[in-house]
Amino acid sequence: MASPSHEAPAVAAAAREVEEFVAAGGWDQPPQLFALVPTASLLREQPELAGQLDAASPLTPVAQEDLPEGDLAEALGRIAWPEAVVGCAVAQEIIVLPPSAEEALPSDSLDVDRLRRAAADHPDRTEARLVAAVVRDGPGACVMRLRGYTQTEGEPVDEIIEHPDLAPNLIEALRATLAP
Repeated sequence: MASPSHEAPAVAAAAREVEEFVAAGGWDQPPQLFALVPTASLLREQPELAGQLDAASPLTPVAQEDLPEGDLAEALGRIAWPEAVVGCAVAQEIIVLPPSAEEALPSDSLDVDRLRRAAADHPDRTEARLVAAVVRDGPGACVMRLRGYTQTEGEPVDEIIEHPDLAPNLIEALRATLAP
């Protein structure tokens, strides 16, 4: 890969590509993990993929086997990537609450299941899909698709938000999977 300043657009593009891929499958999906590999390297190793890959894209996301059910952080803690993998991404569905909703949440932050149930039951919740991507010793990127509906017709309306700092803890957990 290039220098970190040149990697940021490639990581952001990979995060968008992962989100679009997962979005094609609809909502209510389990978390999904992707290896990020240099497209040029992948095409050298597997030239038969030339018609399926965007050769102009520096990184290609490669879907991995299903993650085990349960805690995502725990699952990520057991992953280590080979050198050929320069980055990784994860897509997961989450609940987003407005800052004003924090007062209504249980004060016992150690009971994660209780917090999740309270967030899922909150009247001001928004369902979302979050994709976080990172490259080894480089930048991270996040893309979030908010799931919404029009007030009048109930038609789906999705809003996309991109910012590298949307999920700093998830970025760090992904970065840890790339550590030597």
